Amino acid sequence: MSGTSAGGAEITYRDAVREALREVLQQDPRTFLMGEDVGRYGGCYAVSKGLLDEFGPERIRDTPLSEAGFVGAGIGAALGGMRPIVEVMTVNFSMLCLDQILNTAATIRHMSGGQFSVPLVIRMATGAGRQLAAQHSHSLENWYAHIPGIRVVAPATVTDARFMLRTALLDPDPVLIFEHVMLYNMTGSLDPAADPVDIDRAAVRRPGRDVTLITYGGSLWKTLVAATELAGQGIEAEVIDLRSLRPLDDATITASVRRTRRAVIVDEGWRSGSLAAEISARIVEQCFWSLDAPVGRVCSAEVPIPYPKHLEDAALPQTPAIVAAARSVVGR
Repeated sequence: MSGTSAGGAEITYRDAVREALREVLQQDPRTFLMGEDVGRYGGCYAVSKGLLDEFGPERIRDTPLSEAGFVGAGIGAALGGMRPIVEVMTVNFSMLCLDQILNTAATIRHMSGGQFSVPLVIRMATGAGRQLAAQHSHSLENWYAHIPGIRVVAPATVTDARFMLRTALLDPDPVLIFEHVMLYNMTGSLDPAADPVDIDRAAVRRPGRDVTLITYGGSLWKTLVAATELAGQGIEAEVIDLRSLRPLDDATITASVRRTRRAVIVDEGWRSGSLAAEISARIVEQCFWSLDAPVGRVCSAEVPIPYPKHLEDAALPQTPAIVAAARSVVGR
């Protein structure tokens, strides 16, 4: 998989995240990283490898296996004036700190009448494809995109992985960054012109005229492959990378759909109650009279993600299903 952008040196997604962490740690002494295995082990996905030797145990803090405990500590540190970056090993484990995120981090600004804020960044690995089975492989970003008081972003390119963190740390409210596990080994070229990343806006990754394909995170690259296949069949698909899941960039989505008059949403979450359902509803609310076909959705099968490779692949959105959905709404 290649996530190449225009210009710049080749780098892996993993190294781009590490360089982002190194930069903010160097620039702001209030910033520190904490989480399970982020120090001596170098991170579950080797993202923080070498940072303990460079910055020491005060800035790179290994924590006990207690998500509620260390996310709560991160909230307290943010309230105390620090700029913590908390790593949760996988989104499935974030259920153990959902109370801290939903009932504390997301609410303090509102419950205090604006007197306090929680400038906290939480990074999580998300998604399937590595045969890590059901307790390590789900895509629960849409759950967090449901919560007012936080921002939810999903960097899909090495450029966004490199430059999105610094922008997130400038936000006075909690920001959750979802890094898809299948992207860590992806290589691409950094686009220095993208610094800083505007995390309020979606990005049009491929222009087109016949159908709008809307996606984010790890599904972006399958969707771009599908768009290339569709072009060979005479269908020019526009591909939108959401980047921000909360808030959604309605303006970019609706402008594209009003132009192409058709839309398919690709979402690794489950179909029922999904982010795809929310986007579909917004398209219908705002673009109903522009649509020439019902909005299509390509989502994961409604099962816990299986362990066997062939079943895992079958449960996830794949390029052939995206092509078929696009052909269906175009009427081919």
